Amino acid sequence: MKYILVTGGVISGIGKGIIASSIGTILKSCGLRVTAIKIDPYINIDAGTFSPYEHGEVFVLNDGGEVDLDLGNYERFLDINLYKDNNITTGKIYQHVINKERHGDYLGKTVQVVPHITDAVQEWVMNQAKVPVDDDKREPQICSSFLFQLGGTIGDIEGMPFVEAFRQFQFKAKRENFCNIHVSLVPQPNATGEQKTKPTQNSVRALRGLGLSPDLIVCRSAKPIEMAVKEKISMFCHVEPEQVIFIHDVSSTYRVPILLEEQGIIKYFKQRLNLPIDDQPSDLLMKWKKMADRYERLLKVCSIALVGKYTKLSDCYASVFKALEHSALAINHKLDLMYIDSTELERSTEAENSVKYHQAWHKLCKADGILVPGGFGIRGTEGKLQAISWARTKKKPFLGVCLGMQLAVVEFARNCLNWKDANSTEFDPDTKNPVVSTGLIFFPAYLPGDMKEDQRLYQRELIRLTRKALKLYGDEVFVEERHRHRYEVNPELTGCFEEKGLKFVGQDTEGNRMEIIELENHPYFVGVQFHPEFSSRPMKPSPPYLGLLLAATGTLNAYLQRGCKLSP
Repeated sequence: MKYILVTGGVISGIGKGIIASSIGTILKSCGLRVTAIKIDPYINIDAGTFSPYEHGEVFVLNDGGEVDLDLGNYERFLDINLYKDNNITTGKIYQHVINKERHGDYLGKTVQVVPHITDAVQEWVMNQAKVPVDDDKREPQICSSFLFQLGGTIGDIEGMPFVEAFRQFQFKAKRENFCNIHVSLVPQPNATGEQKTKPTQNSVRALRGLGLSPDLIVCRSAKPIEMAVKEKISMFCHVEPEQVIFIHDVSSTYRVPILLEEQGIIKYFKQRLNLPIDDQPSDLLMKWKKMADRYERLLKVCSIALVGKYTKLSDCYASVFKALEHSALAINHKLDLMYIDSTELERSTEAENSVKYHQAWHKLCKADGILVPGGFGIRGTEGKLQAISWARTKKKPFLGVCLGMQLAVVEFARNCLNWKDANSTEFDPDTKNPVVSTGLIFFPAYLPGDMKEDQRLYQRELIRLTRKALKLYGDEVFVEERHRHRYEVNPELTGCFEEKGLKFVGQDTEGNRMEIIELENHPYFVGVQFHPEFSSRPMKPSPPYLGLLLAATGTLNAYLQRGCKLSP
């Protein structure tokens, strides 16, 4: 087993996740089996209870694990399926050690950070690195452990046990099996226009002071870095010039693996880790290059309005954006994603700030398609209902995900069935028409009293029927998708909706849970209870998102007539 540790310095949000994912993609293109582990130093057990404004979206894995969004990058780039144990947190490690102590596994010894916590980290990494993540279920050869320091700099107190664990681990794994990549920032102040190396020098010095020496230094910058800067970093950071890699801001993250490969990273890994690979990548990386070239040449634009409540930070809907981007690229269009705060579509905003209100509606009206993603809580729901109503009545392509689907059912009940008080019991527990309510079956995944005890997180089968929405899935009789929700459409009332044209075209295998809705006589009005964005890949876009983009560009019917095959 070969281990690659990616650390970061200077600032957070520098792109360590994309760098780690891109390195994994390159190694996979050389024929190696690659897995990835994300290490977060926060005390939370997992990311499930975070506000999206804290760390971005909560990514859901096949086994129901709620994890950091960087695992989404890993899965999309490497086309693998990870598990909840691929995300290590301080909370998980301490909980594991404390449980062992209570069980008596330490035989009365004093339990300390060193060696017990650090040993637990190393044991966890070695065990999880062996878990197959590809479809062939073969053990990985490369484990890319991504060490993310809260605040973005090596030396923060939260991450010290992990740094010490890997300081020890490098000797346990042996030099020929362990490589450390340090990602740093080379800022360029506007006042001077000069690219500064001092932050990188200080970051590398701090890393070395903790017992880890970088084998590669990946320098992030806004513009391409000059050769003199590379030589300066090489000299003051005590590495060869070829060990300094530059990644400047690019138009698409698809370009990052290409930039790394062009700077000789394959040759370096082959020598440094004694990898049984050729110096040149396989066809997989060539496909990435073609995809990156195609992305940069796109001329046609498709605009989608995303109506949500966490629109101030794009990372809150990272997987949604990527799923839309994958689908747009598949049909040779550039995505123009317009974020609309759903509260700004409500009448109350018109009274308080009419400019914001009319600007939000202007965005919505000019969009080619509308997407209402998942979420929790009542804030902004009336604005989402307004957007859904507009999409339905104006025959604008629409996709509702999770809460978006539930609100589509509520809107239809109010305006087409004339159930004016129809609602979800999440927002009105006493409604006389609970068209959306808590699930029929309780899944006690957490202890009573936990915030997440009634939340269902899993991947399971859906019944595939023959309508337009499910034709997008091809010839599959059953499809599997990931879920994260507490409330569901009330199955006792579905007959009333079906009579008026809102069809429930996807259900679970028992027929109890409504999974997909589709409105008759509409170009594309689809809602899904699951989260298809978590399974979208750059070269395998998610069918519901692809359907939205096809409908928004007026090419859906032609696509279905071709047997769900994209035109050249």
